[in-house]
Amino acid sequence: MGFAIWLNWLDRVMRSSPLSLLDRVGREVGRGLLELFYPACCHGCAQPLSSSDGPICPRCWAALSTDPMASCPRCAASIGPYALIEGGCSLCRDQSLPFEAAVRLGRYEGLLRDVILRMKHHSGEALAELLGELWADVAGPRLLALQPEVVIPVPLHWWRRWQRGYNQSAALAFSLADRLKLSYQPSWLRRIRNTPPQTSQTLAGRRENVRGAFRARQGVPLSKRSVLLVDDVMTTGATASEAARALRKGGAARVVVAVLARPH
Repeated sequence: MGFAIWLNWLDRVMRSSPLSLLDRVGREVGRGLLELFYPACCHGCAQPLSSSDGPICPRCWAALSTDPMASCPRCAASIGPYALIEGGCSLCRDQSLPFEAAVRLGRYEGLLRDVILRMKHHSGEALAELLGELWADVAGPRLLALQPEVVIPVPLHWWRRWQRGYNQSAALAFSLADRLKLSYQPSWLRRIRNTPPQTSQTLAGRRENVRGAFRARQGVPLSKRSVLLVDDVMTTGATASEAARALRKGGAARVVVAVLARPH
C-alpha cells in the first residue's frame, strides 16, 4: 500500500471505536498484504488497475456514479424529465410518509445492482465500505444539504447479522458518516423482530411484514435530532418507512433516507 493509503488507514483506525479497532486493523492489514502479492484489480469489473487508478477503474466509476434518470426528492423513485414533483411524484404524492426526503445513488440495474448483490455476502464488507466512500464523494453536497446531524443504518436482526457476518447498510453508513464528518450511531435503532425477507412478500405483505419491527433504543440522545437513515435498496419503501417511524417515535425531529438504489 502507498504512503497516502497508509495515512488514510491510520486516520480511520484512530477514529474507530475500541470495539471494532482490532477487527478493522486485521482486515486492513490483510488487504494490504493481498495487494502486496497480487496485482490490484477493479472492485467493479475485476480488471487490472493502472497505477493512476483508485480501487475502481474509470469506466466502473462512471457507471456507479451516474444515475441515468432523475428521481423524486420525496421517495427517490425514477421520474421523467417533465414530471410534476410538487408534493411528490405520482407514486408517493398521495402517501403519508414518516420521512421528509429520500435520495439515491442510482437505479437498481447494471453494475450497481451487481455490486449490491455481492455486498450481501460475508466477503462483501470491504466492498460496501468502498461503495459508501464513492457515494459520499459523488453525493456528499446533496446529502449535506439535507442537514443531517446523525447517520443511522437500517439494522438487521441479530440472528440475520450473525448468519451474514455483517450488516451491509451499517458498512455503507459508516463510510458515509466518516467521509461527511457526521456522527455515526448504529446502535440507536434496533430491529426487534426477525422478519422474513421482503423479497418474498407482496406489496401489502411487505408493509405488514415489517410493522413494529424496529424500535429506537431508550436512553440515547435522539430527541430533536435530524437523522440520515441509510439502507442499500428501497423497493416499496416499507422498511424505510417503518424504521423512520420508529425513529420519530423515539424523538427524532426529522428523518431523511439515503439508499444506494431503487429498482423503479
